[in-house]
Amino acid sequence: MLSIILYSNMNTTRRKFIKISALGLGGVATTTSVINMFGSNSVIEGLAINNIEKKYKRTATYCEICFWKCAAWAYTDEEGKLTKIIGNKDDPHCNGRLCPRGTGGVGMYADEDRLKTPLIRTVVNGEQTYREASWDEALDLIATKFKAIKKEHGAEALGLLKHGCPGAHFEHLFRAFGSDTMAEPAYAQCRGPRETGFALTFGSWVGSPEPTDIRDTKCLVLIGSHIGENMHNTQIQEMSEAIDRKATIITVDPRLSTAASKSNYWLPIKPATDIALLLAWMNVLIEEGIYDKKYVEKYATGFDELKEHVRQFTPEWAYGITTIKPEVIRKTARAMGAASPSVIIHPGRHVVWYGDDTQRERAIAILNALLGSWGRRGGFYFKEKINVPSFPHPPYPKPKWNWEELGEKYPLAQMGITTELIRASIPHKDNKYPVKAWMIGGTNITKSIPDKKLITKAIDALDFLVVIDTMPMDVTGYADVVLPECTYLERCDILRSATNREPNIAIRLPVVKPKYNSKPGYWIAKEIGMRLGLDDYFDYKDMKEVVEWQLKELGTSLEEMKKIGVKKYPRKSGPLYLVESEEHEFPTASGRIELYSHDLKDLGFDPMPLYTKHPEPPQGYYRLNYGRAPMHTFSRTVNNPNLSALKDENKLWVNPKVARIIGLKNDQKVWLKNQDDIISTFAIKVRITERIRWDSVYMVHGFGHRDKRLTRAFGKGINDTELISRIFVDPIMGGTGMRGNFVAILTENPHKNIEV
Repeated sequence: MLSIILYSNMNTTRRKFIKISALGLGGVATTTSVINMFGSNSVIEGLAINNIEKKYKRTATYCEICFWKCAAWAYTDEEGKLTKIIGNKDDPHCNGRLCPRGTGGVGMYADEDRLKTPLIRTVVNGEQTYREASWDEALDLIATKFKAIKKEHGAEALGLLKHGCPGAHFEHLFRAFGSDTMAEPAYAQCRGPRETGFALTFGSWVGSPEPTDIRDTKCLVLIGSHIGENMHNTQIQEMSEAIDRKATIITVDPRLSTAASKSNYWLPIKPATDIALLLAWMNVLIEEGIYDKKYVEKYATGFDELKEHVRQFTPEWAYGITTIKPEVIRKTARAMGAASPSVIIHPGRHVVWYGDDTQRERAIAILNALLGSWGRRGGFYFKEKINVPSFPHPPYPKPKWNWEELGEKYPLAQMGITTELIRASIPHKDNKYPVKAWMIGGTNITKSIPDKKLITKAIDALDFLVVIDTMPMDVTGYADVVLPECTYLERCDILRSATNREPNIAIRLPVVKPKYNSKPGYWIAKEIGMRLGLDDYFDYKDMKEVVEWQLKELGTSLEEMKKIGVKKYPRKSGPLYLVESEEHEFPTASGRIELYSHDLKDLGFDPMPLYTKHPEPPQGYYRLNYGRAPMHTFSRTVNNPNLSALKDENKLWVNPKVARIIGLKNDQKVWLKNQDDIISTFAIKVRITERIRWDSVYMVHGFGHRDKRLTRAFGKGINDTELISRIFVDPIMGGTGMRGNFVAILTENPHKNIEV
């Protein structure tokens, strides 16, 4: 039988995925020990810190391993070697404590599999491969391609897919060049529906970090929100304290998550029925009169319409849909009412599920409004941040079209929609806004974007693709040019200014010199900009000059920030919570909390949430659920030598009932086939557990890497995104619902004659 390669779906395309495991050689770095990184004894830690301060140099930074961006101190020895990272005690993001991922920054720096030098796609003996290149050659090529595309198609034909701090530098580059064709998976593939849903209700985004006042809450309700596995640092700490204070925790999840195991109530809901439960909770609160009447009367509009709307959605009605018993629905609703207003129905983070996600988030927002939690102690506080001034530059040129035109089908989209940018890259007669080239910075879109056929088709159609990353993620295998960015520990960067109870800034300074031939994102953006004739937009020597100027404008200095790392400022926007004796105008059209949305009605959508039945798994298939692990951030940390030592592969959670039917054993290797006959590239080990419903299976996201350069991550477990081929698009804001896919479990290797 003819042997074929598993990447064969790429082999027929012009831009073949390249396996370049032997390219970019470099030395192996020494990593700190796990004991050194994760010791938790406060007395020993204190002694160690005192010793470090006497003998070691400390440098202010903030973490880049996840979006929480906790401020930290990084320590180097007399030889300049990185030895330890600890939290900054003055930082409200972390209160001096880093999560496993944060301390794992040492491993991020030390990873010998890092991208080491620029690479350019070439053909040798008829085969596509990469060759090492100098920075000048790679940057000259990028500038030449960008100029040619702008001349023929306009600057708008250049698309940017970005994430994190590097994305800010490339965003500046693109806007200076005349393109606002930008998107990031953090919106349409993650939190977009909640921002739209809460904005429609309260007139305000939830934002990041979320303004959840967990430290003072009496009742915390989690709906598919995996706090404890998704390590949102402040929330983890405050939830732990809330548990110690005997706060009521209610978790709604088809899986007994870590949070569910710490809860007073675990509601193992039938997947895809969450809106039915939310409506039933509203019914109980209103029918039993245990909602916050004074709050609703004073601040909200549309209550009469809502009351009539939910009258029919009784707990008995919801029981037939959700499998949650009526008495449990009533008991949990009463627990919320008793805790009001110090109660939080958590808006979640990765909320793109079934295509009606904005309406589900609207239901969560309305529940919070009924309980009087928005702007109240123990509910949601009014967040505030420092506005960091932009370094002086000329006005950006106005593009002919931008991300809003790309997403014009989705009237309430508030950021660029990734899949729409990708779709615009595929030539067709109705494409009014063609995209011809991409720059991808800091996001592994082949693992974050569903619909692999769409991505493959778009990548194949591109005239040019450049990827900037620290690691050889799967997406780098499709690039025409690969640029190695140095890690956050090796660069000066933008000031961190994020919403919190009190406004604050944090600084990131270079702890060590860039390893190999890697460069900071700001340097890459500036060098490309200079080659594009954008000198006036990059009128500074380096990022240090920019930061020094910004700090002076903010009334501080680089010298002060080197010493303190984090600086807090007094609030200027008003009190942290509503002042009950004063009037308050919400930033909605009516100036009030909108339980009934005229904006949605005017656009042809339901003004209040409704439950819609979603497809269920066919016989022999199970709903594919996925989530997070506390030591990993998506797919970007799986190869980290320190963090992979904690978890180097994912497992498939299977209910014992299903295991008996199929004949599965713990740690048995299986493969998965989805409803569209897509079979997983690699196998996954089984974990038989009562902690998952019988109609579902579960795995941690981010594994199953195909690039052999990731020596610790290659072939470990299954990439869940590979099996997500059925997408349910939110018609309100364009989010891509990804939880409507089903898988069958295969016990025989379907790839016996296929090279992996």
